[in-house]
Amino acid sequence: MCRLLAYLGEPRLLSEILAGPIHSLVVQSYQPKEMTSGVVNADGFGVGWYHAQRITTPFTYKNILPIWNDPNLPQIGRYVESGCVLANVRSATELHSVSLANCQPFTWENLTFIHNGFIHDFRHTLYRPLVNRLPAEIHRHLLGNTDSEHIFGLFLDCWQQVKSLHTALRMTLQELTEMARVANTSFSANIVVSDGHHLVASRYARAKDDRPPVVPSLYWRKKAGVTIASEPLEPEDPLWQAVPPQSLINLGAQLDLSISPL
Repeated sequence: MCRLLAYLGEPRLLSEILAGPIHSLVVQSYQPKEMTSGVVNADGFGVGWYHAQRITTPFTYKNILPIWNDPNLPQIGRYVESGCVLANVRSATELHSVSLANCQPFTWENLTFIHNGFIHDFRHTLYRPLVNRLPAEIHRHLLGNTDSEHIFGLFLDCWQQVKSLHTALRMTLQELTEMARVANTSFSANIVVSDGHHLVASRYARAKDDRPPVVPSLYWRKKAGVTIASEPLEPEDPLWQAVPPQSLINLGAQLDLSISPL
């Protein structure tokens, strides 16, 4: 189970966003407090960001090292400023190898995507339905073998149909839920997607046999920008609020935030 972080607001240094807080994403990689499975997130990491002055295609930096052990990220973090950052520290699940191809974020044109969660027994449940569902152009774009990247592929196809991040993420989760119902399997999907201007996120899960699902943690805070994270970066700050389970966050370019049920 990974940990993720996203920020949208005034440009800030990557080092401030990723490593500055007392319970930063770096700390969450080796000392998480709310993971539903796994102990540490040491199977690689990735950061995606957009140019601070003009929104172009996203930049990414990834490594299969643990984020706390990467010698280059602190140097990059002191130089790069961005008003839109998405980052993920990875805890690999069974059969999903530790490789750069499997490190998030995943990108397509101007989109950046991160996922915290899993599809239970992915190779034997939803792998084939997802592969059969994806158009050839999108399937060719997938370089890794994770459930996360295949969910990204499904999102891309939905996005190409509607060109709305919010609507595409809702459609993605609806389709995943129906696939999981047919296969009688479970999944969790805390997802964040951005185009550099806007950001959408979900806190969502589906359990087998329609039992109450265990939904991974997700929080948000508005303070000189909006931050979304698996765990509060400053646990004592009362501005951090839990995202309700089974819900969708929509964050606009003017930082107008709304939460709707899924």
